[in-house]
Order: sequence, then structure tokens, then C-alpha cells
Amino acid sequence: MHFDQRTQRALRDVGLGTEDLRAASAAVVEAVEDDAAALEAFFDDHDTVYSDMDMAHSSAEYPEHAVEYLDITTHAADMRGWLRFDTWGAYVEDGRILGEDSVELTLGPTIDGRVRFAAEREPLR
Repeated sequence: MHFDQRTQRALRDVGLGTEDLRAASAAVVEAVEDDAAALEAFFDDHDTVYSDMDMAHSSAEYPEHAVEYLDITTHAADMRGWLRFDTWGAYVEDGRILGEDSVELTLGPTIDGRVRFAAEREPLR
């Protein structure tokens, strides 16, 4: 079970039993794994994506990125990995699906923030 002790105690205080906690924990793990697979599929499906990332070497409002791959591993509720573009990459600390055409990743050092990616520039506007 990945809930910390305080969270487990709070959930028990509102009436959840051990089996309920196990079921909730399993549901979270499954949701994280599903999201990780969907994020990887999004980047696998697009050779080029656009982002709302501020980039020093680009004057574009929504810069274009040539995608090599996104590799994500999960552990309980944690999602981590590496997003590789043609000439650089970024550490991924979390992510979520925003819609059919866009996703959001929390990128680690060098970016340190949430970045939206889309197959076209329009969903980022």
C-alpha cells in the first residue's frame, strides 16, 4: 500500500477499512500505469510536437520539437522518466493527459516546471 501513515489514518477515520485502502491503492497504481502508457503513446504517435515552454533559443510562442522518445517508469503513485528530443532531453517527474491532442509533463532540472505539449499549436492557445 502506498498511502503514507497519516493518509491511511485519515482514510480510516472517515470509515475506510483495510480492504478499502488496498482497493484504493491498487486503483491509484493502475491509473498511474495507464497514464504513463498513454503519455508514451502520445509521443510515439508524433514525430513533432509543440509546447508552451519558454526556450532561450526560440522566438516562437509555441516552439516545435522533434521527438525521439518518452520513457516512463512508475512506482505506486510516482511517475518518472526521460523525454528525448532530437538534440536535447529533459527529466520527467510527472504527467497527465489533458485531452486527445495534448498532454502535460512536469519536467525536472533545467526546466523545473509544467509544460504542455500538443500535436498542433492550436490546443496550446
